[in-house]
This record gives sequence, structure tokens and C-alpha cells, in this order.
Amino acid sequence: MDRKSILFIITNFDRNGAQVILYNILLKIDRSLFSPVVISLMNSSDFGDQFQELDIPMYALGMQQKLPNIDHLSELVSIIKKHQPDIIQGWMYHGNIASCFAYLFCSHSPPILWSIHHSINELSAEKLLTRLLIRIGTIFSYSTRKIAYVSKTSKEQHEKLGYTSQKSCVIPNGFDTSLFIPSIERKKAFRAELNLSDEEIVIGIVARYHPMKDYHNFLAAAALLVAKFSNVHFVLVGDGVDESNTTLTQLVETSRLQKHVHLLGKRIDMPNIFSALDILTSASAYGEAFPLVVGEAMSCQVTCVVTDVGDSAFLVGDTGIVVPTKDPESLANAWSTLILRTSEDRLLMEKAARQRIIDSFSLESIVKQYESMYAG
Repeated sequence: MDRKSILFIITNFDRNGAQVILYNILLKIDRSLFSPVVISLMNSSDFGDQFQELDIPMYALGMQQKLPNIDHLSELVSIIKKHQPDIIQGWMYHGNIASCFAYLFCSHSPPILWSIHHSINELSAEKLLTRLLIRIGTIFSYSTRKIAYVSKTSKEQHEKLGYTSQKSCVIPNGFDTSLFIPSIERKKAFRAELNLSDEEIVIGIVARYHPMKDYHNFLAAAALLVAKFSNVHFVLVGDGVDESNTTLTQLVETSRLQKHVHLLGKRIDMPNIFSALDILTSASAYGEAFPLVVGEAMSCQVTCVVTDVGDSAFLVGDTGIVVPTKDPESLANAWSTLILRTSEDRLLMEKAARQRIIDSFSLESIVKQYESMYAG
């Protein structure tokens, strides 16, 4: 049987949740059945180099500000004519719209598939270009064979906006439970890096610096918690979350959290970091669909506190705590509740978190769902 050629069109190779999921799928997909090709609309990056190691054709069009010119379009057409894909898979809004354009230059009529990784609480909260693409998507969604959403909430929100409801499905994010594992050795090594002992409470947030991620909410809650527990520390990881971000550093200073906050910026050793946490938090105000970092932390046997955005509550189930958005007092109270539990109760919650990922959201099972969609 001939392999099916799948052309993936993605916005960029930034190391964010949607891109990591695509990388993991390409890493595990059955190459005897499928032959992937990937186009990034924007420039490559350090994560793009990691994609290159997968030994599949990779292209970066180099678009600036996510807007194409004639050279970008010409290169896209050239790639399509070279590979003549059997399936075109859009990935994220820009990739989804680009997939419809790519279809026009195929010598046959390959099915168009979309993947949507975003939830929409308020359309007005999105950037102008993103709002425009979402609106355009309501029209072009009817030309797809299938739209895969990573969360049920996202599916419902988009269909309410006018996306077709006849061709949609939900395929949640999957997690590599062989990579993200609890580890005493990793915990000790990472805490030693920050000069933290086992007795100190470490709460983490892993997210790029963006209004959607609501670092203001996180740090306001942190200030409330420090007033109760002097031995608590907060580890902040993500693009733009470092000492060069003067807005963030000033917020830390005005909150009097300098001795409790560790700004680590971008890191790629996430299994080490998750293993060292007592609690992982997603404090997002909007936009999350099925947060990758929450599932990865759970797989490392870490209890999570999440704001009620997208399918975050469904992901943690009864293994963590869900709080309202933009409510630092509720967030601080949730942390306090976990800290005050007995070590036995905390261990039971931690083990339940990992087991939930193994049972329901393993990477292997999610890849099988994508393969089934491509085979159909």
C-alpha cells in the first residue's frame, strides 16, 4: 500500500503548545503509512532545528508579521507542486487558512483538514489579525473534510461563531508519559540549581509572557500566599519571563516578591522542572483550550491548580483544583488548601494526576486518533 503524503502547514516553529503537539505527532506517526511534509509560514527557530532532526521535508517561508508577499506565495506554490500531497493539514488559524490557498494549486483534490488549538471566551480579546482569521474561518470551514479541536469547549465556541458543526471532532492533546515522569533525582538537581531545599514549597507557572497567561493574576495571588507561608517559592518559565522584562520585574518588586520569585525565561528541560514542583498553575484569563503544560506536569505526578478556561477543568478532573479567572484570592486559597493537606493526601492526589494522564491522554492513543483521521 502506498504511503499517504500529508502536508502540514503551521504558523511557525515557536516552542509553544500547538507546535510541541505537532512535533510529538510527527515523532510517533507510522512512517510506513504516512509521509509527512511541514511548511512553517514564518521563520525557523531553535525548535525548528529539532523538527529538522525528524528527517522529513521541512520548509520555512519567512513571512514577517504573519503577512505574505508574492515571494512567499510563489515558494508555497512551488512546494505544493513538488510534493502533491494526498492530504493538506492546517495547524492553527494561519495554517488553516493557508491550507485552503494551498489546495488551489494541487493537481488533484486532496482533502483539507484543520486543527484548532485555541478557545475563545471573548472575540474582542483577540488581536485584530487573529479576529479576522477566525471570522474568515467561519466561511472556509465548510470546505474542510474534518476539523479537529483539542477541546470540547473550543469546538462549541467556534461552532457558535459559525464554523461547520457537521465535520468536527475533538482530539485532545497527548502526553509522553515515558518522558514526563516523577523523579527524585531531577527534583533534587533542579532545586539545588535554585538553592532550594526539599522543605520549601515550589509553585510553578510555565507560559510565555502574554496578557492571555495573566501573570498579574499569578503574582497577585503569590503576594497573598507569601503573607501566610514564608517558605514558598514561585518558578516562572517561558518566553519573555526573565530579568529583561522590566514590566514583569517591576511587578515582582511592587509585590515585594523578589526573595520568592525565580524568573527562568525559556527552558527546554521541562521534565526536570516539573519534577521539582509541588504545584503547577495555569492562571490564564482566556485562550487556553487544552493546556499542554498542565498535562505534562500531571504526568510528572504534580498537582495542578488551573483557571476555568477551555477544557482545563476537564483535564485535571478531581486530581487538582479549578478556580475562576482573574481572581487572585481564589488562586491563593487553592494553593493554601493543597499546602495544608497531609503529605499522605498530597501523594494520593499526585499519583491520581499521573494515572489520569496514563489512562486517558497518553501520546500513543492521541497519535492513533490522528492516524485514523488521516486514513479515512
